[in-house]
Amino acid sequence: MLSRIAESMFWIGRYVERAEDTARILDVQTQLILEEAGIDERETCRMLLQIMGVEIEDDDPEFQQVDVTTVLRHLAYSPDSSVSIATALGAARESARRARETLSVPMWEALNTTYRAIPSGQFRSMRPPMVFQWVRERAALINGTADATMTRDEGWHFLMLGRCIERADMTSRLVATAAVSTGSPWTSTLRACGAYEAFLRTYRGLETDRAAAEFLLLDRLFPRSVVFSLNRAEQCVDNLESSGQRAGFQNEGQRLLGRTRAELEYRSLSDVLADLPNEMERLQRTCALATDAITRRYFARAESLTWQGVLS
Repeated sequence: MLSRIAESMFWIGRYVERAEDTARILDVQTQLILEEAGIDERETCRMLLQIMGVEIEDDDPEFQQVDVTTVLRHLAYSPDSSVSIATALGAARESARRARETLSVPMWEALNTTYRAIPSGQFRSMRPPMVFQWVRERAALINGTADATMTRDEGWHFLMLGRCIERADMTSRLVATAAVSTGSPWTSTLRACGAYEAFLRTYRGLETDRAAAEFLLLDRLFPRSVVFSLNRAEQCVDNLESSGQRAGFQNEGQRLLGRTRAELEYRSLSDVLADLPNEMERLQRTCALATDAITRRYFARAESLTWQGVLS
């Protein structure tokens, strides 16, 4: 496969997943701010912006009175913000345009129609919580169309690899926001991941913060857990390799993903939870390093591109 096409497929997977998971994070946090009377809105919003990669300067007048409106502008509506949903959807469509000849017509239409809501003003006219629901539904349509219309060839594996790395990264951000939030954020976090019912069945209705964190980080069967996502990313890299390597891993991306997954699974949960925000930041750095390694190995011959809104 052309490295240009492979890179485009990888970033389609990442950008669509990024838009969906950003919507999920915003849904959780805006609900908490509205429902929990004791929450400091300004501090919560600053913390959320920082976790999502927005650089905040104390002397910047825009961030002196940061509130939910500021968060929504930077993380949802603004096409000028590198970490917004609008930017992610626009970048996904641009990646799809570069790989147009390899996409099915239904998948291209799903991506293009989703993007058209941004320049038309339809996206900005929607308000919470409807905008978050719309993003999740469009991401589900795009991913479902890909599942139904793509052959399981190299293009598919690059798409899934991007999706899984991004999902591990963004789930870690969800967990990090829950860990530093006041009140009772874990139930809302589980619901945002679509994990609440599965969590209750797994833990037989026993709902604790420790169990919720364990489920989102370590569950091997739930598709949005960090361990599940890292494991699937490893499988995608393994399917792309055909060297028949008998010992060790020459693929740096695969080695990073596998080591991180193993460390999470084999370490004591208490050790992970003891400093959860820093552990999640470490996981995000690993996802960034794995992306760099994958880029060097597979995309080095691709045309020079400037990708927008790269969180990691």
